[in-house]
Order: sequence, then structure tokens, then C-alpha cells
Amino acid sequence: MGANGAVEYHKASDALVRTRPTRTREEDVARVPSDPIPGRSLVTRRAVADIVRTAVLGSYGVTGFAASVPERLLAVLGLTTPGLRVTLGDGVDVALDLTVAFGVPIAEVGRQVDSAVRYALRHALDVEVHCLDIHIDGLRFAPAGSPPVEAHADPTAVSAKDLADSGTDVA
Repeated sequence: MGANGAVEYHKASDALVRTRPTRTREEDVARVPSDPIPGRSLVTRRAVADIVRTAVLGSYGVTGFAASVPERLLAVLGLTTPGLRVTLGDGVDVALDLTVAFGVPIAEVGRQVDSAVRYALRHALDVEVHCLDIHIDGLRFAPAGSPPVEAHADPTAVSAKDLADSGTDVA
């Protein structure tokens, strides 16, 4: 370390090597306060929306957020988050418009989303949700297509049918 505490650079062969000063454990412990310091933290609506979005998309059965055409256009411009509205005040108010996978119990998905959002905000920000509205605006159904067809089957390859027909108990 230099005279004024700066990081020094040393030339080793043709490359510059940056050396950092080493600190002892006692120095690090002395720098980090152990008692909590009362203060204030500022959280933006966008940060709360990101926490809610992560909790919702990680929930069982949720396939995404539902949005109208104007909301989707505003989302492309980066002006809004479609299907998610957060209002900050005395408490946090959240309104969700979701699409759910076809075949899953909608009531269970709603309970899961409610629990996940409340837990995420309580855990991350120590804030209780005042009002949480969950609207299921649609079901996402992806019909099963036909199984893929092999373009070029190898005639010498052994298939599961061949093993089953051979009389062995390998299949």
C-alpha cells in the first residue's frame, strides 16, 4: 500500500499486477457496527412491484400476467407493468390480473399467490399488505400435439419394441 493508503501496482514481467492491502479480522469487525442503527429506508413502487412479480411468477399454476392491449403497448414503452398495480400508502395495496394454467384448481392458485405475495413483502420489507386483489382473467391451455416423428431412423438401432419382442426381461 502506498503512503496515502492507495492500492499499488507492480510490474511483473510484461503484465501489471494489482496488489490489495490485506486486512486483519480485527479491522473488519471494528468497521462493521454490531448494534442496529435506527434509520429510514426508502423503497420505490417499482421495487415493490419487482418483489410482487417474482413472488407471483414463482407460484404454482400461474402462467403470467393478463393485460389489455393498451397495457401491453405501455409495457413495451416501459411505462407500466401489465397485470400488476401497486399502491403505497398506510399499507401496500396490490391488484393482480393473472392467467392460470388449464387444469389446476383456481382457488388453490389464488391461495398460493396470496400467501406468496404477503410472505415476500413481509420478509423483504417488513411491510404488511393492506389489500390484495387477485383477478383470474384467463386460462392458458396448450393442447398436446402429436409426438415428434423421427426424420431418419437408423435401421440397425435396437428399439424398446425389439427388446420386448426378444423375450428377455431387459425391456
